[in-house]
Amino acid sequence: MKLSNNKILITGGATGIGFALAERFVKENNTVIICGRRESALKDAKDKLPSLITKVSDLSTANGREYLFNWISREHADLNVLVNNAGIQQWMSVTDNNFFQRAKEEIAINIETPLHLISLFLNLDSLNTIMNVTSGLAFSPLAKVPVYCATKAFIHSFTLSLRYILRSKNIEVIELIPPALNTDLGGKGIHDSAPPVSNFIETAFEQLKQGKTEATYGFSEAMIKAGPEELQKAFARMNPA
Repeated sequence: MKLSNNKILITGGATGIGFALAERFVKENNTVIICGRRESALKDAKDKLPSLITKVSDLSTANGREYLFNWISREHADLNVLVNNAGIQQWMSVTDNNFFQRAKEEIAINIETPLHLISLFLNLDSLNTIMNVTSGLAFSPLAKVPVYCATKAFIHSFTLSLRYILRSKNIEVIELIPPALNTDLGGKGIHDSAPPVSNFIETAFEQLKQGKTEATYGFSEAMIKAGPEELQKAFARMNPA
């Protein structure tokens, strides 16, 4: 991926990995647009990084996704990089009374949103890069977040197919595969002991500079290289009997 002089849209770009990506892409001399549901979070992000372009968007609905695409196609038709970062993580059990409703919410953001946005943004002639953010949990799941892990496994599999499908269009497909990081994903305080986001971003950008299409770090690097026995051991460690 060419790391400078792009116009980039990052979904869920106001906080966590999304904001860290925005910050680094701005540093690399790119124009960066971020979107999210919370106007206050977008304002905070812009206060920290004034060059950001922000857009309030509810990506949980088809109408919201189409609204975002139509705005981009009118106002930023030269956009060439789509980063599918928006995601939610629900700590829950299939035995919970509200399990199915919460699972649908997770599927809408983590699966339907990137698939729909990809299908829309492929209509932009300028698009040359799609970046999907998955997780090390796509390879060995944490049972306390069962649907989240399954959605990330889905997007990992889809990304492999997408990379193959879009070769003839010269559209590069990149997968960022972070481990657990110190963000508010899943709720405040849950990941306080995890590595800082900056460590992953620094490593990921070094890998992108090397031309890699999969960027990993720590646990996720181990998982992507693991065989069946290693994956079973990882699952047992994360999900003790």
